[in-house]
Amino acid sequence: MEILRTEDLTKIYGKGNTKVTALDNLSLSINKGEFVSIIGASGSGKSTLLHMLGGVDRPTKGKVYIEDTDIVSLNETQLALFRRRKVGLIYQFYNLIPTLNVEKNILLPMLLDGRKPKKEHFDEIVKMLGLENRLNHLPNQLSGGQQQRVAIGRSLIYQPSIILADEPTGNLDRKNSEGVLEMLKLSNKKYKQTIVLITHDEKIALEADRMITIEDGRISSDEVINK
Repeated sequence: MEILRTEDLTKIYGKGNTKVTALDNLSLSINKGEFVSIIGASGSGKSTLLHMLGGVDRPTKGKVYIEDTDIVSLNETQLALFRRRKVGLIYQFYNLIPTLNVEKNILLPMLLDGRKPKKEHFDEIVKMLGLENRLNHLPNQLSGGQQQRVAIGRSLIYQPSIILADEPTGNLDRKNSEGVLEMLKLSNKKYKQTIVLITHDEKIALEADRMITIEDGRISSDEVINK
């Protein structure tokens, strides 16, 4: 079942001599439960694509559908609510709230909505991430790998339709990078979570089930990875 689709997605920055086409009529489809990596060199358009998929930025033209909702047509308030409830975002720099402890950082999307999570679901996520003994810690009391696991927990707590991860291992050493990838793979298998992972590292990209390569704002290859 298709969960995400783009149609002729185009993003142009600047005008005249400074015009840059970051995305060039890019169309793709991702099914529910897929673990897809999107790889490309710096400037290829991969991060721009992720920002469009997450509703963080708007395209110059084209459509983005998540669960049949055209997010490009939503106003800013509608988009903020949709993104909070339907899209889990994981960034390279964690983006945790420094004054909130681990528990509240994980619960943040639900707290902003005035909702309470199911305790069993919260406990299960915390256990999976190995953060049971860190719930009262502030971000600056955690290692980089632990902070990224908190960011993963935050992205999972609302059980979103799709998780978008932008270079999630970019600031981590090899051991922590492997740990974060294992967490993403586990959430994909255990919760049937759809994951789109942006990276410039082919070794990391090959951990997914499908690898899409982008060059100059277009898809240059789209292949299933046989493991």
